[in-house]
Amino acid sequence: QVQLVESGGGQVQPGGSLRLSCVVSGFTLDYYAVGWFRQAPGKEREGVLCITSSDYSTYYTNSVRGRFTISRDNGKNTVYLQMNSLKPEDTAVYYCATRKEYYCSGYDHDYDYLGQGTQVTVSS
Repeated sequence: QVQLVESGGGQVQPGGSLRLSCVVSGFTLDYYAVGWFRQAPGKEREGVLCITSSDYSTYYTNSVRGRFTISRDNGKNTVYLQMNSLKPEDTAVYYCATRKEYYCSGYDHDYDYLGQGTQVTVSS
């Protein structure tokens, strides 16, 4: 059974940091691209970052450049989203998704599996 489980969300003050994890079970991540998406209240889900199987990362949201990074540990079947200098506008539910392709995509419908999400709230 395929499962994508996100964790690491929570409430943080502006300027703070969080590291999200996405643990995948049911298949090995070695040949999959993995993306992080987010959905803020009242808005559509948007692509944030993606990483290819060869560790090449692509940003889909310019506002996170220089603050968010993505990494993967295939040995642990896990992908991480490091979020620094968080802002209130980063508040959203964050999802990870996988696709059995080398190339990334900023559209969630291009992915095969999507996790249940983890809430990130940035407020003082």
